[in-house]
Amino acid sequence: MAPIAVVAAEDGPDPLMPHMSELIVGLVAFALLFFFLRAKVYPIFEKTYADRAAAIQGGAAKAEEAQAEAQRLLEEYRAQLADARGEAARIREDAKQQGAAIVAQAREDAETEAKRVAARAEAQLQAEREQVLRELRGEVGTLATTLAGKVVGESLQDDDRSRRVVERFLADLETAQASDAATPAAGDA
Repeated sequence: MAPIAVVAAEDGPDPLMPHMSELIVGLVAFALLFFFLRAKVYPIFEKTYADRAAAIQGGAAKAEEAQAEAQRLLEEYRAQLADARGEAARIREDAKQQGAAIVAQAREDAETEAKRVAARAEAQLQAEREQVLRELRGEVGTLATTLAGKVVGESLQDDDRSRRVVERFLADLETAQASDAATPAAGDA
């Protein structure tokens, strides 16, 4: 080992140990670079990092807000849809009730109209019956007067006398019809 130490001592300064002036210049340059980076570059990096962190956090907050807003809108939409379905069901039920009421009213109106028409027809039939009876009485009276005049052999052209004869004849005829109608009813019992 001695020869290596001798060779190192012979060449001059130790290559592993830098000169003190180099060491001082290196330290001063490092200190200047450190202070420059700390004063100028580090704040820019720090500001960029803070901006990026704020953007990420703001983006996350905005995404959460957007998701919360979307959820709120979805719930609102579902509530409106449920309300619309309920309203549609209520409208359908109202329409059914109105339809039933209209049908019932139309049925009632038709029944009323039918009763009115039947009553009018009945009244018309009764009026026609009475008119026919009057005409029949007049013709029967004329025929009875003529027949009675032929049977009696004298003229019954006197109005009072012919009217009495006709009325008596009709009364006898109605009595005979009433007794004939009562006889079969009694025979059935």
